[in-house]
Amino acid sequence: MWKRKALKKNTRGLLKRSYWRMIAVCFLTAMLTTAYAVSTTFLNLQFSAHPHYTDAAFSTGIPNSEVIEETIRHFLEHTPMIRLLQSGAFDITSLLVDLYSTNFSVFFSSLRAANAFLTESFSLTVFFPLAGLILAVLYQIFVSNLLIIGEKRYFLENRNYRQTTISKVFFLYRLRCIINPAWIMFCRSVFQMLWNLTIVGGIIKHYEYILIPFILAENPKIDRKDAFFLSRQLMQHNKWRYFLLDLSFIGWRALSLLTLGLLDFLYVNPYISGVTAELYAILRRNYVLSRSSRYEHLSDSFLEHVPSEDELLISKALYDDSQGPYTKISYFAPEQYPVFLFSVQPPEKAVRPPLKADRKYAPGACIFLFFAFSFLGWILETSIHLMRDGSLLKNTVLFGPWLPIYGLYGTLALLLLRRFLKKPVQVFVLCTALYSVLEYVFNSVYELITHSALRDYSEYFLNFNGRIYPGGSVAFGLLGCAFLYYLAPRWSEIFMKRQKAVRILINSSLCILFAADIAVSVLPLFQ
Repeated sequence: MWKRKALKKNTRGLLKRSYWRMIAVCFLTAMLTTAYAVSTTFLNLQFSAHPHYTDAAFSTGIPNSEVIEETIRHFLEHTPMIRLLQSGAFDITSLLVDLYSTNFSVFFSSLRAANAFLTESFSLTVFFPLAGLILAVLYQIFVSNLLIIGEKRYFLENRNYRQTTISKVFFLYRLRCIINPAWIMFCRSVFQMLWNLTIVGGIIKHYEYILIPFILAENPKIDRKDAFFLSRQLMQHNKWRYFLLDLSFIGWRALSLLTLGLLDFLYVNPYISGVTAELYAILRRNYVLSRSSRYEHLSDSFLEHVPSEDELLISKALYDDSQGPYTKISYFAPEQYPVFLFSVQPPEKAVRPPLKADRKYAPGACIFLFFAFSFLGWILETSIHLMRDGSLLKNTVLFGPWLPIYGLYGTLALLLLRRFLKKPVQVFVLCTALYSVLEYVFNSVYELITHSALRDYSEYFLNFNGRIYPGGSVAFGLLGCAFLYYLAPRWSEIFMKRQKAVRILINSSLCILFAADIAVSVLPLFQ
């Protein structure tokens, strides 16, 4: 038997111990998935009425309520029911839709594609929303769902291992265990969507399926039927009590709405996630101890039992004798989960020594990374515009497949922030500030030269002269951290393995193409 007060008390203790890490994990999950829609409200809040296109690269673009309104107009245009769109009830519904949903969801991408087919004449542009829908589906299956499982894994380990790292969110990618968890989460979404059509059945199944991400976090190789069976068994006689547990957070939810989601970031998300992890731990422990049906699939005993130093030494010696993938690399981090004892082991080629993010980069590597990050920026923004707006990227200065502001931002971060890399939170804040200054200057110079705005963010809450806004700066802060801690070391390592002549040829070719693009695209602006 479990009690809400005990769950919450244990979680508050964990928050005191690992506050910043728990916040960072939920922040990452909120920014990269559809799990915490309200949390991003204050970052991307728009005041403009009916904005049909936004210059913001990482914002939600057209509000979801407007997408629904457009769809309704297609079918009710010449009927008396069209008056519902002018009612106060619809305004309240629109507000709730925008607060509790995200534009990167499959559902709203489907509506965008449908609206495009209903309004546009048949041409190539009609297929852009369809491409956006496909990208949204793939992102949901292979990124969003897997990161949600990674978040659950972090909270399960953090209960007993106080130095659990934020990177645990990406543990499925490190294990190269992607297809099976992605398939099970996809099935869960489909089944939930179908049950939602019955309304009451949807509520019941929501709580029946709610522990599937935790089960996959413990055993990513579990069979689909076993995962659904175990979640159903664990929640048997607990669905109503879990519902009451959710209701007990209603005060925190209300306060979060009053702060436009800011309180979610600072406390509510890690608090609720920690409580649900505590509940899962209790339910699985009782289930395993009772030797109930298929309990052997809940096989990660080290989530509950923290091995002593002697146990670790003996286990590592036995592991090395078996020539496992971690044999050549020591993973004896203090107060962290012993990854070499996890039931799922990665392929040997996937196990590498930890990256040294604070390395010194050669001038040739910096030049290559400038272009690599510029190209990555073009790929990201093109993909996001396809998913969000169903159109290709519009507001670019150069013709080539690169956005130099990304390259300049990444290069400056490498040169200026290397000394701070041992403090990730500080690096994130500095990356956010660096990009804010860089984009403000970039947009101001462009407007001074051309007398027109390249990117106008004036419809966003807390924008600064329409040139920067919080959501964009925060998104680039995360991107900068990814570049500094993972992408730059990896790409630099690959580039520097090439022969010197090849490196010179690559950089020279890129510089010539870039200079030619500037000559064709930028110089006419001064005339």
